[in-house]
Amino acid sequence: MEVCYQLPVLPLDRPVPKHVLSRRGAISFSSSSSLFGAPDPRQLSQRRGAISYDSSDQTALYIRMLGDVRVRSQVGFEPERRSSHPYLCIDFRNLHTRLGGESEATVGSTPERRVRRLLSLQRYLHSSRLLRGTAHQIPLPILDEDYTGQARCMLEKVGNWNFDIFLFDRLTNGNSLITLTFHLLDQYGLVELFRLDVVRLWRFLVLVQEDYHAHNPYHNAVHAADVTQAMYCYLREPALSKSLTSYDILLGLLAAATHDLDHPGVNQPFLIKTDHYLASLYKNTSVLENHHWKSAVGLLRETGLLSHLPAEDSLSLERDLGSLILATDISRQNDYLSRFRLHLDQSNLCLSNASHRHFVLQMALKCADICNPCRPWELSKQWSDKVTEEFFQQGDVEKKHKLEVSPLCDRATNTVGNIQIGFMTYVAEPLFTEWSRFSDTRLSQTMLGHMGLNKASWGSREQSPSPDPPPTPPLAQASPKTNLREGEYSDTS
Repeated sequence: MEVCYQLPVLPLDRPVPKHVLSRRGAISFSSSSSLFGAPDPRQLSQRRGAISYDSSDQTALYIRMLGDVRVRSQVGFEPERRSSHPYLCIDFRNLHTRLGGESEATVGSTPERRVRRLLSLQRYLHSSRLLRGTAHQIPLPILDEDYTGQARCMLEKVGNWNFDIFLFDRLTNGNSLITLTFHLLDQYGLVELFRLDVVRLWRFLVLVQEDYHAHNPYHNAVHAADVTQAMYCYLREPALSKSLTSYDILLGLLAAATHDLDHPGVNQPFLIKTDHYLASLYKNTSVLENHHWKSAVGLLRETGLLSHLPAEDSLSLERDLGSLILATDISRQNDYLSRFRLHLDQSNLCLSNASHRHFVLQMALKCADICNPCRPWELSKQWSDKVTEEFFQQGDVEKKHKLEVSPLCDRATNTVGNIQIGFMTYVAEPLFTEWSRFSDTRLSQTMLGHMGLNKASWGSREQSPSPDPPPTPPLAQASPKTNLREGEYSDTS
């Protein structure tokens, strides 16, 4: 549609002034991107997403499968943002293969595009639909006041350990992470204290929720909301609530909400053996956790949520955020557990010390991340089914493409019960036993009690009075001297 200014009414015997003529047709809102020097959207969409399952390039094949190489260019997608930052300016186009019908001449004639940002899968697909002129048509159910009222009532009891995050997610129309995190930040008075712009904060939380992959059975926005709710419960424990600063609380809640941001639904060994670009980028070390952290920092800068703070303060928060998220790497479980145990044995944790408070926040986030076995059976079983299905889906892909099946990912040789019993025995119980030493409260005893009952319930379902241990336990009797075997239980981070 072309919008033009209307010519003023002039006498017939007077010529139209040149400055008026020059304005005719000068303003156009044509939808044709070619007017702005961009390539045809159809051509652009043909050039992107060209990796196919039929490709002989195994690296490209698995990157396409994960849906993790998603970039937005400066031309044809959206204007360059002022908040773009150097470590996201990485060109991963060499990992894409071209469509069979695209000629070398076409590729060579395309002007080089400067990659500014790495997109998550959801927003990449949304951008692609817009470029192709296809509306993103998803029915938007409108919740009535009954649902909204029930959600508000649930938030009044958000500190209860039996909080049903699945019900809350339904009552909020799938927006549990946004609603819960915003409520907690506001309840602590952090929005006012840190002068957070409400519009920017809401946009940040929306983008965070969008960047979780809804198709992941386990590592999705509901899991992030569940971890955030658990983190809130730990922050309220007397040992912490009397010592934590507002900065600590803000950091803990943001880390919980973003700790698995843009998780691809597979574990680190899978990324390494398929030569995924993230494994190369982070040198096979805490690959997923580094990606979650950098993705969170990217959204903080994109939305400008902390742009009003002094640069030194915002950079410090970003570094501390990374320190918390990196602590959720399950392959470093023994390092943190041994250090925590040593502090407790020596009784030298001093929460007036900023570094000690930060370490306790790391342990709290680790507990929140794997607290599913400590929930009541009705909730714990749902999480167990979901995480096991994500394991098995990875195993199915590995079988399909003739890769070695990762431990615990073969649905033919593993069951939900034996995986959960092994996880509780070698990972969860040692961690929560030490946490109960640090914070010997009713909540800690409740969590250990639920875990014991859940473990017994899974044992009774294994059709054997004494179920066999998992095939390759990651922690030999939870000894601090043993190391976590690479790949075991790494999907739970």
